[in-house]
Amino acid sequence: MEAILSVLPIYFFIFLGFIAKKKLKTQIDEKSLVLLSLYFFQPIMIFWGLTKEPINYEFIISPLFFLICMGSTLFLMLLYSKFIFSSKTDENIFLATALIGNTGNLGIPLGIALFGEQSVPYTSIINIANIFFMYTISIYFFARDKFNFRDSIKSIFKIPVIWFAVFALLVNYFQVPIPKEFNFALEMGAYTSLTLQLIIFGTYLYSVKVKAMPWKLSLQISFVKHILLPVISICIVVYFTNLNSMVASILIMELMMPLAVNNVNFSVVYNTKPSDVAATILVSSAIFVGLLHFYIEVIDYIIK
Repeated sequence: MEAILSVLPIYFFIFLGFIAKKKLKTQIDEKSLVLLSLYFFQPIMIFWGLTKEPINYEFIISPLFFLICMGSTLFLMLLYSKFIFSSKTDENIFLATALIGNTGNLGIPLGIALFGEQSVPYTSIINIANIFFMYTISIYFFARDKFNFRDSIKSIFKIPVIWFAVFALLVNYFQVPIPKEFNFALEMGAYTSLTLQLIIFGTYLYSVKVKAMPWKLSLQISFVKHILLPVISICIVVYFTNLNSMVASILIMELMMPLAVNNVNFSVVYNTKPSDVAATILVSSAIFVGLLHFYIEVIDYIIK
C-alpha cells in the first residue's frame, strides 16, 4: 500500500495536464511543451541521471537485456500479427507501438517512487535503449511501405538526449567532478522535465474519444504490453541474468510501463491513425493502473 501511495503523485500531474487542456483548450499548446521538454529539459534529466552513480556491470548490461526482451517479444508478434489484423495499417500500428513503453516520462519518476534516486542511473540508461528501439524498429513499422531505414538511424543523432547521454557517460567514465551548485541546477531541471512530461501526457489523453475507441487494436496491444512482454521479460531476467535484485526489478518495471506518448507523435508524422494510437495509450494506461498493485507485488517478490 505504501508503494501505491507513493505512485499517486505521478498520476496527479497527469490528471493536472488533462484538466488544464479541458479548461484552457487551445490556450494550451502541446507542441510548445513537447519542444521545451525534448530540446531542453530531457537532456538535462538524462545528464543528471547518467552521472549520479559510477559505471558498473549492471549499468552496462541492463539496457542490453532490455533490448533482448523487446526483440524476443517482437519475434513472437511477427509470427501471429498477420492472423489477427485484416488491415495492414492496424498491423503496422500493432508492431510499431506495442513494445514502446513510457520508460522516461513515467518510468523514471516511478523508479524514484519505488526505489529512490539510486534508480535514476539505471532508468536513464534503459530509457536511452528504449529511444534507440523507438527510432529504428518502431519507426520502420510506422512507415515500412514508404520509409528509408537509413534515415531513421540518422534521425537518432538529431535527438539532443543522445548527445547529452554520450557526454554524460564520458563525464562519468573519466570521473569528472561536478560542483554541487551545478548538480543542484541539474536536479531542478531533471524534476522539471519529469513533471512537464507527465502534464504533456495528460493533455494528450484529453483528445481521446471513448466512443470511437478501436477496441480490438487497443486490447491486442495491451495484451502484448502488459502480459506477453512482462512474462517473457521476467523469464529472461530471472533465469538468464545475474543482475542484483534491485537492478533486475528496475529492468522489469521499465518493461511493464504503459505505452509512450511518442507513439502519437510518430503516428502523426507518418499519418497512421493518430487518434487510434492515442486511444491505445489511454487503454494501456488504464490497464496499467489496474495492474499496478500486482506489478509492485511481483517486483517486491523479485527483490526478496
